[in-house]
Amino acid sequence: MLRTREGTMNASPVRMDDLPLTRFHWRIAGLTFGAHLTDGYVLGVIGYAMISLQPQMQLTPIQEGLIGSSALFGLFLGSLILGWISDRIGRQRIFTFSFMLITLASFLQFFVVSPEQLILLRILIGFGLGGDYSVGHTLLAEFSPKRYRGMLLGMFSVVWTIGYVLASVAGHAWIESAPGAWRWLLASTALPALIITLMRLGTPESPRWLMRQGRISEAHDIVRRFLGANVLPGDEISVATTRRISTLFSARYWRRTAFNSLFFICLVVPWFVIYTWLPAIAKTIGLEDALTASLILNMLLIVGAVLGLVLTWLLSRRQFLIGSFLLLAITLTALAFTPPAHGPAILLLFTLFSMTISAASNLVGILPAESFPTDIRSLGVGFATSMSRLGAAISTGLLPVALANWGMRTTLLLLVGVLLGGLVVSMLWAPETKNLSLVDAADGGPAAQGRDNEHSVGI
Repeated sequence: MLRTREGTMNASPVRMDDLPLTRFHWRIAGLTFGAHLTDGYVLGVIGYAMISLQPQMQLTPIQEGLIGSSALFGLFLGSLILGWISDRIGRQRIFTFSFMLITLASFLQFFVVSPEQLILLRILIGFGLGGDYSVGHTLLAEFSPKRYRGMLLGMFSVVWTIGYVLASVAGHAWIESAPGAWRWLLASTALPALIITLMRLGTPESPRWLMRQGRISEAHDIVRRFLGANVLPGDEISVATTRRISTLFSARYWRRTAFNSLFFICLVVPWFVIYTWLPAIAKTIGLEDALTASLILNMLLIVGAVLGLVLTWLLSRRQFLIGSFLLLAITLTALAFTPPAHGPAILLLFTLFSMTISAASNLVGILPAESFPTDIRSLGVGFATSMSRLGAAISTGLLPVALANWGMRTTLLLLVGVLLGGLVVSMLWAPETKNLSLVDAADGGPAAQGRDNEHSVGI
């Protein structure tokens, strides 16, 4: 429950954007981080569950692909639908509802008796997670001071990665312990999801969203209650933009919509393809003890995510993104042409790839939230997230078929093509939003072509 009122260091008026970090900011961050921890766990655990699930249910390659990608399809739908709803009814209701759905569907995974039931439940879990992506990023961005916004949003990737690695640890420890271990593994998500649901009760509505609805007094009341009597809301206006998905493709917003969707897709497709099926891929490319190798590589994701926080603080958003895409493409190309017998070289390349993609993934929590104004922020973030998850779902679902028909080298080279696409999009349209207020950042956009300064990037 969020009931604590916090003061600030001096009595003169100060805007939300200019505050230091307070305990309240960390509370909101903690509640959104908990969601990303769960998300990472949900998406990471399925690859290990599949090890015993496949022979028990005699899954076909198509069924394997559908189970592996079902949560991602749910994320596609949830990000789009619940993000749109959030801009209409507010952040707080979706913030609570999404995890109620995740808790119930996660628990029911224990009782599935067919692949179809599991696919449906994981679509529902993904639907809740997709809504939480849209609302969680948005809510934290709208409460965060501008100086610390990038760090807090970037930490989503660190926490997500920890959840993903915890899934690897749990899968490595449990999956071969008993024939039904996969049931416990999948249903174990329900406990943290329930805890997060209960802790979210009483979360305040976003003052920025309230301001855009003309509910000025409510916005001021929330700011005074949770941030201090001398704190003022942000510079939001009470005239709202039309909240239709077509708005994202208007002359004002189409570049930032295209950029955020495409760079997000090009970054997460290689991530989910490789890491959803990491145990199988590690075995295919000849790493001895594939489960242990995949666990070590997953642990390195945490190191990369923390490194990404440092780079987010030190580098411009644009420099960080372009450099990451370039390094990832080079690394994966080298990996594609390294013979399976060269185990140490493969492990080194996978290590570099893992740390780089984990570091760069910090930006998927930052750039979309900084690119859209308050009244369509959840819609914009949700659309970019939904497009990324649709791309990841399709590519992850097709991976078993691609490996069977084309082999590992061709599959990896196709992923290199995706990364090069992300590089081109970033070079053309990546904005520079570092050190801008949330209003100024949203008033800019990808047409700024990455001008690295602390002024508006205007579009």
